[in-house]
Amino acid sequence: MMLTPQHVSLIVPVYNGGEHWARVLDALSALKPAPGEIIVVDDGSTDESSALARARGLNVLTTPLARGGPAIARNIGAAHAQGDVLFFIDADVLVKPDAIARITNALSDANLSAIFGAYDDAPGDAAFVSQYRNLLHHYVHQTSSENASSFWAGCGAIRRRAFNELGGFAAEYGRPSIEDIELGNRLKKSGGQIRLAKDFQVKHLKRWTLRSLIVTDIRDRALPWAELIARQGELPADLNLKISHRLSAVLCWLLLAAIFAGIVSPLFWFAALALVFGLFALNFDLYRFLFQKRGAWFVARALPLHWLYYLYSSATFAYVILFRARFSKPPAQPTASKHHA
Repeated sequence: MMLTPQHVSLIVPVYNGGEHWARVLDALSALKPAPGEIIVVDDGSTDESSALARARGLNVLTTPLARGGPAIARNIGAAHAQGDVLFFIDADVLVKPDAIARITNALSDANLSAIFGAYDDAPGDAAFVSQYRNLLHHYVHQTSSENASSFWAGCGAIRRRAFNELGGFAAEYGRPSIEDIELGNRLKKSGGQIRLAKDFQVKHLKRWTLRSLIVTDIRDRALPWAELIARQGELPADLNLKISHRLSAVLCWLLLAAIFAGIVSPLFWFAALALVFGLFALNFDLYRFLFQKRGAWFVARALPLHWLYYLYSSATFAYVILFRARFSKPPAQPTASKHHA
């Protein structure tokens, strides 16, 4: 069957869309061609998110519980969708006008089950941490394999039949977490093909702080992702888990040990210097990318954040493998929906 824009249902979960929500809705109105329908699922907002969407004539649904989480919100949107393709976006990204055309062109390949994009290299928020976080996300996706084993619901489309057969997103992820990664993992294991389309980009508007960055990375990313990997007994070698990233984590811990040892014996400072050179070598392409985009001062500030990321992410993974994974129960697998495209 030839896919057309009318076969695409665009689904946006929102909780207190805030100052950027109107811009997001304006970007949806500017889609050319437009999708067959746009569904907004309000997850218990206390602001005017629903009213703004309704004022634009959009179909607005609500979750039965206050803040059920984006997984539940997306599942509700999917259950009401009429299209053969479900296109999910986050409520803090700006899609480009040609987004629907890109999806229909890509999924004209009958063997492809899903496609997802990435953030662009011009983040909407000017704060340093926001720029760093989004540029890192952009770089990771641009240097990863197009033959993906994951999925990203910030800007991702999946065939409704495949989505229903998998039972949708795991509702146990009650916060914005790795519900999309977990769905993509199940899709890949079922034989589905997923493509990372590197030129399919959206602009991220979210403002990150150092605190929100670390809390999100540990609580909503590293912990559940490590538990997922521990249950599966398989460590993928793509995205943030490439061999170079694992080696970088080891070097960061050795660097930390060398710095403390240098207090006792200055000879360890030479070891620390060698480890710094090792980290530069392993991550040279990233640091060169950041330098080209934002200059030397930006890179100088990004280095401690990047190395700190390696420390707390690897520590979280080790904690899960050694302790938590032994006692935690895996999330219940979604049951297949009875509705098919």
